[in-house]
Parts: sequence; C-alpha cells; structure tokens
Amino acid sequence: MLTPSAVKNSRPQGRAYKLADGRGLYLLVKPTGARWWRLDYRRPGNKRRNTLSLGTYPEVSLRHARERRDDARKQLADGIDPGVKRQAEREAGLETFEAIAREWYAKRAPYWAPSHRSKLLRRLERDVFPWLGARPMAAITAPDLLAVMRRVEARAAVETAHRDLQYCGQVFRYAVATGRATVDPTPSLRGALTPRKPGHFASLTEPDQVGELMRAIDGYTGSFPVCCALKLAALTFVRPGELRAAEWKDFDLDTAEWRFHVTKTDIDHIVPLATQALTILRELHPLTGCGRYLFPGMVDRKRPLSDMALNIALRRMGYGHTFTAHGFRAMARTILDEQLGFRLDFIEHQLAHAVRDPNGTAYNRTKHLPERRKMMQAWADYLDSLKAGSTVVPIGQRWHT
Repeated sequence: MLTPSAVKNSRPQGRAYKLADGRGLYLLVKPTGARWWRLDYRRPGNKRRNTLSLGTYPEVSLRHARERRDDARKQLADGIDPGVKRQAEREAGLETFEAIAREWYAKRAPYWAPSHRSKLLRRLERDVFPWLGARPMAAITAPDLLAVMRRVEARAAVETAHRDLQYCGQVFRYAVATGRATVDPTPSLRGALTPRKPGHFASLTEPDQVGELMRAIDGYTGSFPVCCALKLAALTFVRPGELRAAEWKDFDLDTAEWRFHVTKTDIDHIVPLATQALTILRELHPLTGCGRYLFPGMVDRKRPLSDMALNIALRRMGYGHTFTAHGFRAMARTILDEQLGFRLDFIEHQLAHAVRDPNGTAYNRTKHLPERRKMMQAWADYLDSLKAGSTVVPIGQRWHT
C-alpha cells in the first residue's frame, strides 16, 4: 500500500517505473517527471488485461485515485467495462448542444466582423449554454428551447430573445446537416415569443426633428473626437461599427474618398466625402492622425472607440429612446428618397447594401459614383440648411443628378 509521502517523494528515473497501491491501482512515474494513476483490470468475460487512466498526480491525490479505482471496480462488478463507458461518455459529449454550437461557431466566425463574433458567443454563453449546453442535441425539444427563451424575455430583452432563437436555429440546422440531429425545433416556435416592437433601430425622419438633432450635435460638449464621430455619422451614414473602426489609411482627402471593406456584406465600398466631411477630418487629423484610428479608445488608443460611445453621447443629449447611432442610416435613406427625391439605387449603393439591380448585376463600388458624389454633397448641404432652421425642400422636389 502506498502512503501520501511515498507518492509525494517519488522521483523520475532513467526508465518509467510503477509504484503499486493495491487492487490494480498503481502510480506510473515517467522519466519526464509526469506521474499518472493507472488501474489494471480485466474486462467482463475477457481475460485480457486492460488499463484505465485515473488522472495525474498531484491534481489527483492518492485518496481520490483510490475512490476512482473503487468506482471502476463497482462498475466491473455490475458487468460494465469502465473503459468502454468512459469512451461512450466522451462520444456523447461531442453531441451536446454546446459542443456542436462551438463547432459551428468556429467554422463561421472567420467570416464575421470581430464585434459580431464576440457578441454572438457572449449571448450563447450567457443565455443558452447554462441550460441547454450539456444536453444531447438530438434530445432538445421545442418546449425546452422555449423555456430558455422565456428566461431571456423575463429580462425585458425581447429583441435579444429573438436573436438568440435565430442563432439556435442556425446551430440546429448545422447539427442536422452533420448528422447529429434529425430536426430543427425552432420553426415550431414561430409566433411563440413576444413580438418585437416595430422599428428595431430608433431613428428620426421628420426634417424639423433632424434639424434639432444636428443643432444638438453641433453643441455637444463631450470629447472632440466623439463630436466629430457624430457629425460624420450623419454625413456618411455608414454602419456605426464601420465608423468606429475607421482608419486614417483608408481616407484620401485629395480625392475626397473613404474606401474600406464592408465585412457584413463582404464588399469593397467607397464613401464620397462632402466638403463638410473634409473639414471635420482636417480638424480631427492633428489630434488622432498620428495613430491608426480616427476615433481611438478613451483608455486604450490602440483599439477603436467603444461600441456604446456614440449611443451614450446621444443619450446625454436627450435622444436615448428616440434615436441611436444606427438611426443615421434610416434617417438618410428615408429623407434622400422622400424629401430630396434621389433614386433608390443610388441610395442603396451608398448604404453598401449587397443588392442586385434589375439586370441582375451585383454591387459595384464604383457604380453611380459621380451621381453619388452629388448626392452626398446635396445631403450635407441639406443637413446644414436644417441645422440653420431654413425652409426645407418640399416633398417631391427632385435634386438634379
């Protein structure tokens, strides 16, 4: 029988050796210094010796190794091979919701924007894995999934519950495609969740309201980079994440263009810069132009501005429930169409939506570029007129492009 001190004082030698404890248990000491607990046993109905690993020392103490040996021998007494049982448990572990979800995530994540990757994984780890992660994928039913989504709804996070269900559906479809599940239960939950509130991103589309917003931005008393970011968000109406991560190397102030790759739709995009945007960039450059980002983080300047910075600024200006940073896109799309009368295909191209024209031609970053330059300058001039309180252009009046 081994003693704790004998185990503790075991030292590696030129060859591996065993320190026997009893009833098949021993400590295998390797030349590398690794010490492994092993159990030799014979399978039920088979005289051939087999070996089961019980862990390493000191992570597994002598007392715990003996407990694991006794558990294995009880299984043998019941006619169960502990080695076969362990293998079956490992294989079952590969079929759990969390294991399959992480496998799906690893395959898809390289094609997503970093912010989307981290947000999606956080939601699964917070909202789904604690309740479904260890469950066998094929055993999860629609009521099981609904119970999890109800917990999310209970936090008054209705939109998040719908998003979580969407992600779960993608995981289930992946499991079906790879033979680890037979059905995706998420379609059965259609209509079971609390309906989303209409209008996912808060926006403003009435000219007088837009004028008030632009005056509020102009008078913003927070940090200068955040003020510049809000102004450029209005002038360029790109996605908030694209603006936050904007890099100086992508801007050509001489040609008045911002060129970058849109990760969301996997396209190269050009934003023509109005004279007002160029003025903002030239004012900002002395402050942040020596770094990578137009809008570096407040704490770590090697990272871009926080994804909440613009919404927090809008909230401080009194727009917390009526407008978000993403709302600049809806604002521009609606007014450029309904108030300024620009063609929808010009607008859609400038929004970097991956759409096809009536002839089936895919998005081209240079398509309609001259007309889009005129549109972006007209948009900037229009915002200035609203900010100044001028009479707005009547609905239906067309801008010449």
